[in-house]
Order: sequence, then C-alpha cells, then structure tokens
Amino acid sequence: MLNPLSVVSSRSRRRWFYPLLSVMVALGLVLSPMSASVKALPWDRLLFQGVQVLQLSTISDRQEVQLGKQINDQMVGSQIRLYRNARINQYVDQVGQRLAAVSDRPNIAYTFQVVRDDSVNAFATMGGFVYVTTGLLATVDNEAQLASVLGHEIGHITERHALKQMRQAAITSGIATAAGVDTNRLVGLGVEFALNRPRSRSDELQADQRSLQMLAKAGYPQSALIAFLEKLLDQPSPPSILSTHPATRDRIAAIQKAIGPSNANTGYGLDPQAYRAAVQPLR
Repeated sequence: MLNPLSVVSSRSRRRWFYPLLSVMVALGLVLSPMSASVKALPWDRLLFQGVQVLQLSTISDRQEVQLGKQINDQMVGSQIRLYRNARINQYVDQVGQRLAAVSDRPNIAYTFQVVRDDSVNAFATMGGFVYVTTGLLATVDNEAQLASVLGHEIGHITERHALKQMRQAAITSGIATAAGVDTNRLVGLGVEFALNRPRSRSDELQADQRSLQMLAKAGYPQSALIAFLEKLLDQPSPPSILSTHPATRDRIAAIQKAIGPSNANTGYGLDPQAYRAAVQPLR
C-alpha cells in the first residue's frame, strides 16, 4: 500500500522538477552557440563587444589602452615614420615619464615616440600614446619647453578628450550598432583624430592647464609653455602643431592668467646647452 505522504511528495517533486528541467535545457540551447562564438573571437575584440556608443567616453583603462595600441599600430604601420635613434627616444621618454608620473592618470603605461618629420608637431591618442616630431625637437630651446609640449599632450589623455570626440563622431557618422562599436572603424577614426582632426577650444585650454600643473609638480618652469607658443608665432608660416588648435594668442593669455608667480620662471630644464647636447644626434 502506498503511503499517501509519499504520493504527495512525488507529485510535488514532479511539479517543480520538470519546469526546472525545461529551463535548464533552454539555457543550454541559448548559451551553447554563444559560448562557441565567444571562443572564436580574439580576446582584444572581446573588449569592445557590447560597449555602447554612449559608454565610449567612459570605457575602462584596459579597454582604452588596447584601443590606443591598435590605433598606434595602424599609424606606425602606414601613417608615420618613427625616428629610431635610441638616444633621442630614451631622452624624450625620460622627460615624458617624469611628467606622466605626476599627471592625473599615472597608473596607465605611457609610450613616448619620436616621429621622423621636419614639421613642428606633437600629437597623442588615447591609452597613453604620445608622439613628437624631430622638427619640434629641433625647434624648442630647452628641455622645459619640450616638457610643456609633452605635458599638453598628456593632458589630452588624462582628460580623455579623444574618446569624447570619438563618441560624438560615432554618433554623428553612425559607426556604432545596436550590438556595440565596430572596432575596426573605431581605430580608423582614432587615427584621423590623432593626425588631422582639430581639437575644440575648450579641450586645448584644458590640456594647457593640465600641462601647467604637471610642469609645476615635476619641477619645470610653467612659463616654458608660453615661451614655446610665442616662439611659434614668430615663424613665417604656421607650424603643423597650430593647424588643429584654436587661436594661439588666446591660449597664451589664458596661460598667463593661470601661472603661479612662485614657479613661473624658475625650475629644471632651462639650460639650452644641456638640451642641445641631449638632442645632438639631430644636428
């Protein structure tokens, strides 16, 4: 004779067991192809799977560095020619790392590279990649002026200016899809921003302010940034570095208002002879 309690218990188990089994089977059908597709994708592509365009300006440091590396690889592969002198590259990296260490984002790895180009130019892309031309190195008078330029480019990175511009451009041009961002087109847009697209006036002024902060913390005179910009104004034709920037005189005026009098004209890196010796291979 069956125990009535056993019958009730068996029926109760069936009531929850079969629905649970159905859910497990359904999940298996959904997740199995998803897992297979995930395994087939390179890990760096996974970084941007599901990243919506509205989130682009606030992606993680890891995602930003990876995107910057892809942009750098494309530029080095087809857009710019690097200057391979080890002594010059080590010197520029030393100055740049000194500034990066006192920046608002010291925890990402910064890469400073010298581009073989006679034009006076410097630029940066997200993730810590900064570039300076041999023409600019030959133009500045001392290390402090070089530091002011590198600080300005680091300022663009710390404020994520390129990512914010890229977000707006992605919305405008429609390169983002419902599934996320098309990484290949994103890299191409990043290259264009680094080399050709003008920065906004507010971004440039903000990068100048960040440069002033880094100069002071690293022991360089803040007036070096003014000295560099004034030097460019005297040139017969506008250098490349000014072609994508707002009015230089407006920037100089804003910098003059922001400079602290205690460290405006004193500090490290003012010796022109020491600088010429450091970049001697360029001469």
